[in-house]
Amino acid sequence: MDKLIQSIEKLKPYFDVIARNKYLKAIKDGFIASMPIVLFSSIFILIAYIPNIFGFYWSEEIEGLLMKPYNYSMGILGLVVAGTTCYNLTKALNRDMPVDNPINEISTMMCAMVSFLVLAVDSIEGGFANGYMGSKGLLTAFLVAFLTANIYKFFIKRNITIKMPDAVPPNIAQTFKDVIPFAVCVVLFTVFDYFFRKAFGMCFAQAVIQVFQPLFTAADGYVGLAIIYGAMAMFWFVGIQGPAIVEPAVSAIYYVNIANNLELFQAGKHATAILTPGVQMFVATLGGTGATLIVTMMFAFIAKSKELRAIGRASSVPVIFGVNEPILFGAPLILNPVFFVPFIFTPILNVWLFKIFVDFLGMNSFMYILPWTTPGPLGLFLGCGMGLKVLILAAALLVMDFVIYYPFFKVYDHQKCEEERENGMGEVEEEEQQIEVDAATLKSKRILVLCAGGGTSGLLANALKKAAEEKNIPLISAAGAYGAHMDIMKDYDLVVLAPQVASFYQDLKADTDRMGIKCVACEGKQYISLTRDPEAALKFVFQILEGEE
Repeated sequence: MDKLIQSIEKLKPYFDVIARNKYLKAIKDGFIASMPIVLFSSIFILIAYIPNIFGFYWSEEIEGLLMKPYNYSMGILGLVVAGTTCYNLTKALNRDMPVDNPINEISTMMCAMVSFLVLAVDSIEGGFANGYMGSKGLLTAFLVAFLTANIYKFFIKRNITIKMPDAVPPNIAQTFKDVIPFAVCVVLFTVFDYFFRKAFGMCFAQAVIQVFQPLFTAADGYVGLAIIYGAMAMFWFVGIQGPAIVEPAVSAIYYVNIANNLELFQAGKHATAILTPGVQMFVATLGGTGATLIVTMMFAFIAKSKELRAIGRASSVPVIFGVNEPILFGAPLILNPVFFVPFIFTPILNVWLFKIFVDFLGMNSFMYILPWTTPGPLGLFLGCGMGLKVLILAAALLVMDFVIYYPFFKVYDHQKCEEERENGMGEVEEEEQQIEVDAATLKSKRILVLCAGGGTSGLLANALKKAAEEKNIPLISAAGAYGAHMDIMKDYDLVVLAPQVASFYQDLKADTDRMGIKCVACEGKQYISLTRDPEAALKFVFQILEGEE
């Protein structure tokens, strides 16, 4: 097993390259930026259709009123994502552009949205059809975003633009500078759209869905599900945020499937598509990647090792809400040979059991999107429209996860107990470094902590805030998600990367160097230790900031 772990760990640099791929990152960051639309729209869907389960139906007028915000938000998701993906890709491309000649991110965003409409929308009397402006147009949105950003780069890098005299204000000059690449993009997509419709009799967005439909079907099978969720867990096991690599490749399938499931449910049919955001958040990663909810509770309540018991109890609340980095790095579970098998295979078996309930027991798959911080069993219950079968599945998942993890937990618990007996005190003692914190160094400083979704980063941000308040130091700390940080980063003095996004350090450093601020990446064990010790967290940022004084 150790040799297997070592061989996987040797591939980590290659996994890092994949995780840092600018196109995958642009998709991920584009979705992060559009999440308010997804979560906002889901509120109205839940209000509109959850009562149906109990035999209550709104009048057509009320139902139409509730669905209007949904249709005008989720119904244009593809349009929005075309813009946000292009915006984030342009930011990545600007790292290779001269500082005095960047690509205008706002211009590329608007151009991508216009170009998307050209390829995805059919004209109808009095306006245009919105059938592919939503989740069904996501694949087209990605393609348009990639092409638009690169067309702009081609023209801006070679200065093929309209140049205005120096006396013209910069904002006016920038408008004229963007005219040529904007026009070229829209004209190219318009010409392509004309000939494509002539040849195939449909819009490009519809054709893309038809071409990829076999892939969607294959991904929804047992083998496809195993590859997707096994890969997520394996990447995380070597310390790389798995969804950052896998999710961009399946995100379009997720949102097409959730929309199809809802349509089937509204029509009184069986919602059968498995690959949805809810399956990832509340089934495969029940309690976080690796389905760690149960093993955390084992640590907290039945472990004999004092260290594991303390880690489990400290991690329980975050893990209930899907933030499992405290247990991943605190136990640790990642790169721990004892937990390799359950960590990889529990998510796969969870999804397979879910699929069995949908395929053979008639349970509806996920129809609604909920915040990822919703406790797993509750997210499963609400996302699948409630019902007795969903409750039985939630209980069955917890029991199955306990059975899978228990033998490996017992082995690790025994190992830790032996270590504690050898130490003599029954506890692992850590050497404490004495560092005096100078309040003047930290005065009016702002610290931004970034993780994948804004959950783990909150643990360290709160620890810093607590220590600063206790010492009466005017330090400001905030948490955020990597990918949604570019517009606020300039307002901070130090950016701290949580372990799951540490692979993005080089990209972040390139951005912070341009802004004249500092950044640092934390290792797993170190990060969890800092979240549990506010004073140590304060000393940590002091050491980083002291170097600039």
